[in-house]
This record gives sequence, structure tokens and C-alpha cells, in this order.
Amino acid sequence: MQRKLRNRKQQALEARKHRSARNIARSSRHRLTVYRSAKHIYALIVDPVSGNTIGSASTRSKEIGAGEGGKVGAAVEVGKAIAHVAKENNIEEVVFNRNGFLYHGRVKALADAARENGLKF
Repeated sequence: MQRKLRNRKQQALEARKHRSARNIARSSRHRLTVYRSAKHIYALIVDPVSGNTIGSASTRSKEIGAGEGGKVGAAVEVGKAIAHVAKENNIEEVVFNRNGFLYHGRVKALADAARENGLKF
């Protein structure tokens, strides 16, 4: 059931959200999906055909841990790690799926670190 939106601005934002999600889902490139919780950040590379996870990195893993620089510093380490996982699997280009999280702070730090380490999106 679709909920009724109050005004045109909300309708436009909702339509844009659905268009973006549809474009990401229809892409033939692998997806770099980000999830951010209050304490941790997770990054996955997902195969576009099968939907299986090819590789992942998160601040919960022992190799990355909390890191220096707080949560933003840890997000940079996750970005480096996910770029390394992509290189191991011969993946150079991905579609960045931020899962509705604003492109700011930890999400931006992860994306920038992944770009600096060879991923293209």
C-alpha cells in the first residue's frame, strides 16, 4: 500500500528515491553497498546478476577495527579494504549504493578512500 504524501516536494523526493533505486538495481556493474550503524560501517560488493556478495569489509573485522581518527578514520580504512577486495576479484568499476544514507561524513570518507585506492564510480 502506498502512503499518501502531503505535498509536491515530498512526492518529488519519493519519486527520485524510487528512480535512483531502480537505476542502481538495473545496472550491469557490480554494486558497492554501504550500511552505516551508530558504531560501525559496512561495505559489500554485490554481483549484479546473481545478487550474491562477492566481498565485504567492515569495522567489526579484526584487521580493520576501530582505527585511529574515530569513526571517520575507521570508514577510510573500510574504503581501502573494500577497494583491495575489488582488485582481488578483478573489479574496477562499481555503482555506489549509499542505501539512503546522506553522502556526508563516514559515507563520503569511505567512498573517497575507495576511489583513491582504484575503484571507479
